[in-house]
Amino acid sequence: MDSNCIQFLHDKTILVTGVPGFLAKVFVEKILRIQPKVKKLFLLLRAADNESAMQRFHSEVLEKDLFRVLKNALGDENLKAFITEKVVPIPGDISVDNLGVKGSDLLQHMWNEIDIIVNVAATTNFDERYDVGLSVNTFGPLNVLNFAKKCVKGQLLLHVSTAYVRGEKSGLLHEKTFHMGETLNGHRKLVIETEMELMKQKLKELQKQNCSEEEISQSMKDLGMSRAKLHGWPNTYVFTKSMGEMLLGNYRENLPIVIIRPTMITSTFSEPFPGWIEGLRTIDSVIVAYGKGRLKCFLADPNSVLDLVSST
Repeated sequence: MDSNCIQFLHDKTILVTGVPGFLAKVFVEKILRIQPKVKKLFLLLRAADNESAMQRFHSEVLEKDLFRVLKNALGDENLKAFITEKVVPIPGDISVDNLGVKGSDLLQHMWNEIDIIVNVAATTNFDERYDVGLSVNTFGPLNVLNFAKKCVKGQLLLHVSTAYVRGEKSGLLHEKTFHMGETLNGHRKLVIETEMELMKQKLKELQKQNCSEEEISQSMKDLGMSRAKLHGWPNTYVFTKSMGEMLLGNYRENLPIVIIRPTMITSTFSEPFPGWIEGLRTIDSVIVAYGKGRLKCFLADPNSVLDLVSST
């Protein structure tokens, strides 16, 4: 992060969703480490109440090894005071109005103070239930956008999408924005409201048939995959993320929005230290197995292109 970016963050109040996910954790750690004069970080977590949100923040974010550089630099007592001053965990959910933030005084305070919103919240299961994917990945960003419009000092909404919204075509894929109703295969017009109604109708039918939770879950997964492939996307995850981008573009009005589309994010490259990784997602298990010497070889097509991007 260059000096201009660091200076831009000075005295800014930032709302970060998707905590305690991997990317949100890395973002929060870096902001606190490189710009200690950030004004405030509101962190939106799924939790029942303020106490639960604070507990999740400490156990699933602050106590992770990712924060050891910051801890070593400040010491335990100074770190505690620093976090108390700068960080406010908030129980909430992007799938509902006002992000599920309770209390009119808190809401008004956030709308008056927030300069930047970073939306990292998402469900990343490729075969996610269609109702869940639509709620979080499609209409969640719209809820974040509506919240951002109420922020009187709002300067930017940064939305994290995925590179795979562009589909599975080979060759150079241009990073163009989506138009409302656009599909990858061009066979028919995509109507997001229709997708929501189809999902609700299917869910209602399953409930009327007294289907088990397992049957409902599987049917919702099947519906998501079929609707995604109908319009040219390979899975429910990238399909619902694409529709989320469409809603942001269509309803943004004058709010500055940046959409970034990372590929698979695995580990830290150099900051706060090399190689921090959490969990076993996507290609992580291969990296861990190779690092521990358990994976001696990896079968693959020798003509495949492997594109690795390293960043600090």
